[in-house]
Amino acid sequence: MPHPPVINDTTLRDGEQTAGVAFTVQEKCAIAHALAAAGVPEMEIGIPIMGEEEIACINAIAAQARPATLMVWGRLTEADLAAALRCDADIVHLSISVSDIQLQHKLGRSRDWVLQEIGRIIGAAARTGRSISFGAEDASRADPAFLAAAACQARDHGARRVRYADTLGVLDPFSTYAAIAGLRTAVGNAMEIEVHAHNDLGLATANTLAALRAGATHASTTVNGLGERAGNAALEEVVMATRHLQQGETGVDTRQLVGISQLVEQASGRRVAFNKSIVGEAVFTHESGIHVDGLLKNAATYEAFDPAEVGRERRTVLGKHSGSQAVRHAYRALGIALDDDGLTRRLLARIRHHAVQAKRAPTQDELHAFLRASQQGGAGVLAA
Repeated sequence: MPHPPVINDTTLRDGEQTAGVAFTVQEKCAIAHALAAAGVPEMEIGIPIMGEEEIACINAIAAQARPATLMVWGRLTEADLAAALRCDADIVHLSISVSDIQLQHKLGRSRDWVLQEIGRIIGAAARTGRSISFGAEDASRADPAFLAAAACQARDHGARRVRYADTLGVLDPFSTYAAIAGLRTAVGNAMEIEVHAHNDLGLATANTLAALRAGATHASTTVNGLGERAGNAALEEVVMATRHLQQGETGVDTRQLVGISQLVEQASGRRVAFNKSIVGEAVFTHESGIHVDGLLKNAATYEAFDPAEVGRERRTVLGKHSGSQAVRHAYRALGIALDDDGLTRRLLARIRHHAVQAKRAPTQDELHAFLRASQQGGAGVLAA
């Protein structure tokens, strides 16, 4: 990457726009506090134009979220700007559609009108002294030349940042790289570029990484990948992938990612998948005999990074795909050393049968029962 990326987490804005999700003020404050404590440098914390309760909530969050830089979201309108200025926020983000399909069918406006509004509203916003971010909604379906013109118009009227929104999640990493590289050339090096990727095709994290490599300075994320429809790029994925794939650091304490994930899971009511990357319960759990054999010899054989980086520990379970090494390891943990290959094979057969029938790993009591049933007069077993 050309520079360390800045995470702008939008769990409290776009994350809450997940259908059916609504955080209480207390939950929002707790999430903001946890993100700030973990070193997340920026947060987008609400939509002021929603009304007095939302503004009060935003200001309550602000008291819990320092020293993070705080952003509020609005449409590119005078009313949204006025509401945003009533909030304790460092950055005012003002968004407008830039794709022809949205201009025609949603706004009923022309490109020229958009450029005029950008100059008028962004200029007024910048004169307030707040930092201004310009949001290019549906940028990924916009004419690149018009997108560049809109971003340059915002820059020339005082915006410090342009947010490139893949609103429908229709990009792949290759097209993302080309789009962000082109936008960087158009706006120059002084303007910040934030990528806001949606996950409709499962590519939000990959597209975010591609954008950062192409010259984006900021990455919009949500905890657990919450967000509209299929969600946004997940905070935990972007942070860890940046470290291990792009040799960059975000300043986020990765040991706190699992705790933050669990906090948001509870507040949102949206369960984290068992196999969710980084924070899922099973992602450092191994069963396959080949994998366990390798792990017992050297963890790097089947782990891309140490689970301790995210405050986790690796775990092995016994199941249909286990091998002899895993069986010996499991019994060794019970204080029993197996020195008979025949006994080990009989235990392995029992364990595999159990896994197929019970659909779970055996308990310690069941392992003891399997051992008793498989022994031949006690031969082949030594106390460890």
